[in-house]
Amino acid sequence: MGSSNDIKSSKISRRGMLKTAGALGVGAAAAGLLARPTSYAIAGNPTKVRLSWTEFAACHSPIAFALSKGIYAKHDLDIDLYYQGASGLTLIQSIATNKTDAGAGLLYDWIKPLEQGLDVKLFAGSHGGCTRLLASKASAVKKLEDLKGKTIVSYDVASPPKHSFQVALAKAGLDPNNDVNWTNVPFDLVGETVGKGQADALAHLDPWAYAQKKKFDLVEVANTQTGAFEGTVCCVLGVNSAFLDANKDAIRRLAEADIEIHEYASQHPDEVAKWFVDNLNPGFPVEDIHDEIASWALHTHPVGKDLEAQVKRSAEDLALIKVLDPTTVPSELASRVTVDILA
Repeated sequence: MGSSNDIKSSKISRRGMLKTAGALGVGAAAAGLLARPTSYAIAGNPTKVRLSWTEFAACHSPIAFALSKGIYAKHDLDIDLYYQGASGLTLIQSIATNKTDAGAGLLYDWIKPLEQGLDVKLFAGSHGGCTRLLASKASAVKKLEDLKGKTIVSYDVASPPKHSFQVALAKAGLDPNNDVNWTNVPFDLVGETVGKGQADALAHLDPWAYAQKKKFDLVEVANTQTGAFEGTVCCVLGVNSAFLDANKDAIRRLAEADIEIHEYASQHPDEVAKWFVDNLNPGFPVEDIHDEIASWALHTHPVGKDLEAQVKRSAEDLALIKVLDPTTVPSELASRVTVDILA
């Protein structure tokens, strides 16, 4: 079994890391993030899988932790982790274009490209709850309905956090476009915008959302495990269709490993948090990362018909806020883009 030192000594594209770190405002500490950790091989000619992930996202920490822990090796997998940029769409594109074989991403990021013909199949869910809607105390916002007439800031006009809480607002009876004002700022200025009183609330991802909640003493109005999102998955695994056809058993083992990884993290958030901070140096205290991991729904990892139902629900959500083509049938889309990998 390998150790965390294997990951520290892996090949790093330092220029690329520094460029992305600067763009996200997480500082030079992020330059130590890995680009491609050493794989773990075991007897039995393990299957090599190139797996896309996002090192900056604390919710992806179990993925790399599992590599150092030897969990993939136990499932006869030889995993290479590839960083494909901070954008979920870039990560998804890397799988579709065969730069990598599979990867983990936000379900709302997957749906539109899949609707447009992305040649990828979704096969397992990982967790829920890593996206938060936070409001300043000065705004007096305590629930979704209180956001009517308020300004919400996010980092992109079509960011998954924005889409998530547009859906939540719609289901709470508000018009998510006309009853609230949305504004967009650079990734690292989202918290500052609320802190300076230039917006009433923010929609963001962990670990940044959690850090901004503490820094600016914000009220958590909702997250992707509350209200309309209770019991849903926010992050799922997808695989290149051609790779799936040639390696279905390996992807089955990858799904089983992913379930084991997240179950382990649910029982040992302290261990995973410490590993993440010690090895990836994200610039956040270990206590914060621990609290975030402990707050997520790490038992939420649907497969088969359960995953298909969640994809259908997410497609219906995005249709509700007019992200999908009006001719798209969510049930047909979900059936087409998922595979029952454990069948």
